[in-house]
Amino acid sequence: MENLSFLLEPLFNSKLLIVLTFGTIFGLILGVLPGLGPTTGGALILPFTLTLDPLSAVVLLTAIYCAGTYGGAITAILINTPGTPAAAATCLDGYPLAQKGQAGRALGMATVSSVVGGIISVIVLIFFAPFLAQLAYKFGQPEYFALAIFGLTMLASIGEGSPIKNIIAGAFGILLSTFGKDFMTSIDRFTFGINELSEGIGFIPVVVGLFAMSEMLIQSTLLNQVFNRIKLIAIQLPSTKDYKQTWKTILRSSGIGSFIGVLPAEGGTVASLIGYAEAKRWSKEPDKFGKGSIEGIAGAEAANNAATGGAMVPTLALGIPGSATTAVILTGLIIHGVRPGPDLFRDQPEFLYGIFGSMLIANIMFFVIGFFGAKIFARITLVPNRLLWPMIFTISVCGTYSLNQSMLDVFIMLIFGVIGFFMRRYNYSVVPVIIGLILGELIEGTLRQSLVIFDGNWLLFFERPIVLIFFILSVISLFLPLLKKNDRI
Repeated sequence: MENLSFLLEPLFNSKLLIVLTFGTIFGLILGVLPGLGPTTGGALILPFTLTLDPLSAVVLLTAIYCAGTYGGAITAILINTPGTPAAAATCLDGYPLAQKGQAGRALGMATVSSVVGGIISVIVLIFFAPFLAQLAYKFGQPEYFALAIFGLTMLASIGEGSPIKNIIAGAFGILLSTFGKDFMTSIDRFTFGINELSEGIGFIPVVVGLFAMSEMLIQSTLLNQVFNRIKLIAIQLPSTKDYKQTWKTILRSSGIGSFIGVLPAEGGTVASLIGYAEAKRWSKEPDKFGKGSIEGIAGAEAANNAATGGAMVPTLALGIPGSATTAVILTGLIIHGVRPGPDLFRDQPEFLYGIFGSMLIANIMFFVIGFFGAKIFARITLVPNRLLWPMIFTISVCGTYSLNQSMLDVFIMLIFGVIGFFMRRYNYSVVPVIIGLILGELIEGTLRQSLVIFDGNWLLFFERPIVLIFFILSVISLFLPLLKKNDRI
């Protein structure tokens, strides 16, 4: 009963409601704009969350996550350009349906499917995350080391890059985590005589640089890009016939998306593709897919939004990001002094259930705001890139500088913007760098502490059952994507 009151607290907290409303609108705008999305937007606003209390900050980031994931469907349907990677599958049937003069019907189905998928995933989060956290109570330092290694090996299947490139990027992130004082000896490492680097490289300059600044550089090459736009009169709620045709697809894809989201490093893009494929496989009219099938839209949108709640499960329970955006949210938790894990569920249930309740409300909010404001949000795509991206550059610089009033942070942000640009240009995903940076400190710390416990005998790792299970899973997750890649070749 007490947890229920925590769950409903955002409804009666005016500050949280204002934060939720702003986050939902901001997330929708980010989702609509091709090239942005919740990950870049979360990185962009991360420096400004330091002015908020920890709960408000995380609520803002999660609202952007939920609304931004849905927002990508608007441009996917109207201009055949997914606002987010997770909306790529929505283009396959959304745009053909819009070309038939049924853009309102397509957006209505996308909105309803997104809300249902998002709400089901939050319910999964509420029930499954505490259970996973209870299991984590059995973890010691060796178990956390093995878990972190497992999280890193999942990088082989994340992002657009090849498995080997993703692992290289993750290793680069781990290297970055070693900058600064050694936590056991207090000896400076890789500071190059710069005193400000003694505390290490900050999360926020790296995140803003890799996501926001690199995207700005990429979009600068597309300044004159022109989209073919479909005229939208109004969104239409699905008809009774549409509901009868899609309700099984929505529920199935919601389950798929929640499950895929729970897997570390998978996220909404993978979930939407699998949800779309399964919708086609179970459909009575599979030949209509790709030509304007309402089931295709329902399958993709329910799955990618269901992945949002699922991805928060390992993020909150274990401190392992479930997607690119939850890596940004995890960064927000860490900079506010909140360490995810079992102790969080035991010591701060009001904090966690406040997040759960906020995600539920955010899904309802983006349904209302998106339903009545989709036509307005669609017009945001008319903003010329030559005006939009200089504004984003200014916000990035101001936000990064405001952290410590340090120009070094701005230079780090700019350097990582260039690094991110070249990584993307040569098909390296930037997400593994962030995850490697987050997990690097955990890996180093737990490894060294475990070796102290084992008196230097590393073979004792293999005498602990949980450690052994994670090592086996790590080997499987590391080599499976490589084997699949060879099979395709």
